[in-house]
Amino acid sequence: MPGALVSAIYRGSVMHRRLRPKAHYLRYRMFYLLLDLDELPRLGGLRLLGVERRAIMSFRARDHGDGSGDLKAWVGGQLARAGLHFAPGRVRLLTLPRVFGFVFNPISVYFCHDLAGELRATIYEVNNTFGGRHAYVLPASAHDRVVRQQCAKALFVSPFNDMSGGYRFSLLPPGDRVALGIDQYDEGGSLLRAAFAGQRVILSDAALLKLLVIYPLLTIQVIAGIHWEALKLWWKGVPLQLEKRPRNPDTAPGETAQPVAARLAALGGENARTR
Repeated sequence: MPGALVSAIYRGSVMHRRLRPKAHYLRYRMFYLLLDLDELPRLGGLRLLGVERRAIMSFRARDHGDGSGDLKAWVGGQLARAGLHFAPGRVRLLTLPRVFGFVFNPISVYFCHDLAGELRATIYEVNNTFGGRHAYVLPASAHDRVVRQQCAKALFVSPFNDMSGGYRFSLLPPGDRVALGIDQYDEGGSLLRAAFAGQRVILSDAALLKLLVIYPLLTIQVIAGIHWEALKLWWKGVPLQLEKRPRNPDTAPGETAQPVAARLAALGGENARTR
């Protein structure tokens, strides 16, 4: 692949700290991919990362946005609906890949630049384990080393939190490092804090192979970790808020989000057919 790639790997760790009503803390090592949407055709030279094809690790555009597969058009539509009227230039997506065909992305981040290359907006694409998806579209300034944003909560995510309150984001855009901090709050103040910080690694088959050895089932480990930590919260006596969950997941028409259990079952059937 001639020329340096903007796309990269960010290897680091994710942290969650619950402050109320019971203290709870977790930290896991993991990695994210940063994919420049305009570079996706160039990534076809990688053997271990398939773009719109089967591979040990893969990226499928239909896993994001409205499921149509045209992410650049979806991003443009989201920006316009949010009143951010600029022609999108480079769009970089920080996300988890499919690993052995399965993916679950609690949060993916789109860095939206204008034609002059200035960062103008971010889209936080959040998925829950009930099959819901919501995009928080927020303006951003390239002149701030750390981008700080805030919005109201619009998607039921954790069975231990209701729909009140909102999020405060602090974001260090991708460079040698990337960092994302999320402070979820309600009328009582900060409820929980989450963060990911990672160091840039050049995207190559050698780097992907090393990650595969260290994190052989990354995306399955993510969903397993979510349920394991939920079990520990329940054991600590944190009350469930399932009765406050909206009846319909906040997923736009045409999106392909499904409950995780359904996608795992479908993955098993697909693997059985291809053996």
